[in-house]
Amino acid sequence: MLILGIETSCDETSVALVEDGRRILANVVASQVQLHARFGGVVPEIASRAHIQRLMPMIEEILSSRGLDLDDVDALAVTLGPGLVGALLIGVETAKTLAFARRKPLIPVHHIAGHLYSPFLYGEESAYQLIVLEPDGEGKLSAVGEAARQGSTGETLGQGAQGDRSGSAAEAAGASDLPLGFPYIGLVVSGGHTSLVRVHSPSSYEPLGETVDDAAGEAFDKVAKLLELGYPGGPLVERYSRGGNPAAFALPRPMLHSGDFGFSFSGLKTAVLKLINDLGGAECIRQDERLLADLCASFQEAVVEVLLRKAGAALEKTGRKELAVVGGVACNGRLRAAVPDYLPGVRAVFPPPALCTDNAAMIAGLAWHLRDRHRGCDLTLNASAELSLSRGWWG
Repeated sequence: MLILGIETSCDETSVALVEDGRRILANVVASQVQLHARFGGVVPEIASRAHIQRLMPMIEEILSSRGLDLDDVDALAVTLGPGLVGALLIGVETAKTLAFARRKPLIPVHHIAGHLYSPFLYGEESAYQLIVLEPDGEGKLSAVGEAARQGSTGETLGQGAQGDRSGSAAEAAGASDLPLGFPYIGLVVSGGHTSLVRVHSPSSYEPLGETVDDAAGEAFDKVAKLLELGYPGGPLVERYSRGGNPAAFALPRPMLHSGDFGFSFSGLKTAVLKLINDLGGAECIRQDERLLADLCASFQEAVVEVLLRKAGAALEKTGRKELAVVGGVACNGRLRAAVPDYLPGVRAVFPPPALCTDNAAMIAGLAWHLRDRHRGCDLTLNASAELSLSRGWWG
């Protein structure tokens, strides 16, 4: 069964073709980083406009590149929420229009559930393609290189981490080689979400805890902004942390001993702000490479320790030994490498970085498991900015 997926929950326009829920034939992402960089964050109106400009051309391109048209697709899948409501609406209304016009089933998918499913996907490297939109809205299609697939540092995964599912090995293994067994614990870490979820099945989720303020990715971005490093902050903080001493500064680990599975990163961000001021300000710190590396490494380690120790507590309470780490922050090289340090004996599965950021392949892949619940096109379907993971969004 061939499903065309559409993802427009935030600032990345993505379209994908996935076969039988696992094999990626094509996954194209149009990144808007350059459009938003001068504002230091995502501007919802600009994101929505870029989705309008790129979505239909991308759908046409991805189908024609495979010698297909919409009649060859068995169903469409689209992100229903959560996310920026304006951005979500572009994808939902486009998917509804195409599904209705071509009499195809339309399958709505929860954005976070899609991330939690991403470790199950595989495909040849040529299936992953990236468009970086320039400030004028134009962009050039290119294959995602090996460094981008492995992570922002270009390093291989740390010992004990099961990661890159794309490429020839996964292609040869095929659908019989499942990277995870249900139920498993999912750690979702991105710019907008940080949560722990027990995944019972592709249509059954038990949220265990989430952040009470900033998400982990948001904290990275804000610390980068405080240090005037640029945007997006996550890859920049990781880059500047290389060679730094993660124990150089005693930064707090918020809610580490709270006894629940909640997260909080606002206090850590405030501690970094105070430290920056005490050290003479961002400009002074940037002039000292060692000082900048130590500060970035210390902040990064604080986030990584909280994430993994909380995940470990969830694994211990539920009696599970398998952890899926998903979302944009799952690209972080230190987070991947630190699994044996903080979670000895745990099998951690990371998707390839091309599938950590928002992408339509995870939407189309998960939709295959929901196909029997959505045999038509529901024209009443509407985007939801705060869609609950635990309620019956799957139909």
